[in-house]
Amino acid sequence: SNLSPAHWSHLQPLKMSKSCGITKFHHSKALTSPYPGSNVERSQVPQDKVGWLTEWRDYSPVEYTSGAVLAGPKWADPQLSDKNFSPRFNERDGEVERKSLNGLYVVESGRPRNPAGRTDLTGRGLLGCWGPNHAADPIITRWKRDSSGNKIAHPVTGKNVLQFVAIKRRDCGEWAIPGGMVDPGEKISATLKREFGEEALNSLQKSPKEKEELEKQLHRLFSQEPFVVYRGYVDDPRNTDNAWMETEAVNYHDESGETMDNLPLEAGDDAGKVKWVDISEKLKLYANHSHFLKLVTEKRGAHWSEDPASGCRD
Repeated sequence: SNLSPAHWSHLQPLKMSKSCGITKFHHSKALTSPYPGSNVERSQVPQDKVGWLTEWRDYSPVEYTSGAVLAGPKWADPQLSDKNFSPRFNERDGEVERKSLNGLYVVESGRPRNPAGRTDLTGRGLLGCWGPNHAADPIITRWKRDSSGNKIAHPVTGKNVLQFVAIKRRDCGEWAIPGGMVDPGEKISATLKREFGEEALNSLQKSPKEKEELEKQLHRLFSQEPFVVYRGYVDDPRNTDNAWMETEAVNYHDESGETMDNLPLEAGDDAGKVKWVDISEKLKLYANHSHFLKLVTEKRGAHWSEDPASGCRD
């Protein structure tokens, strides 16, 4: 992870309608005002004018890119006005992945356009890249077991209880899935493993020998076939008309529990605390991480809710 504002992760996928069946997407956190870490106010975008297909002649968003981004750190693009900068949108641009997980996006007057609609803010805000900014969220799970090693079932539903590795974020104090930004040229699988090591195992502070041992254990866990929980646009307060967050949330499950038993959890990097947490709908987590965990319980046949109708909700 990187502690810069552009490298916060733990995001919220696009809101889905509460009804079962057809889901409609819209963003709401991307309309947050004032913009995070600033005094920049966004005007309220009416719900019927969020979509770009709706004509809005009087639309005049404020332009804002934070000083931290304009300072030119290695994770940030130059300004589009820079004569030496000519990004190739909708494709792999050198080491930078400018393709969106949601397909092609429009580029208008040389600027990429947020696929989810208007945000009343142009520029990049706190985000480093023009267009999509890619993150990865590893969801590490195991079955809850008693002292004899037997799986523990929920007393009401009779379904086995899953646990996941949760971190307590330093910036807001909320529990979340460990995760972070994909480095240029890095594969998603490498990001997932690196972020989990840095945030949940404090790998950055380990000795070379300890790192080597951790790497062996992590390889066992991360070499299995993963379950991709979510891939796509994320409704995030840092999003603008020209820069937005996307994530890939992936579940790695330790069926026997033996791999994770040998990995000592230790908070590191931008995590304040780390621990195993029982998964259920009662969890209060950062952003929409509960939604990701619900999908994991459905995949694994694990306990989620005591309410049999809960499968129909977001």
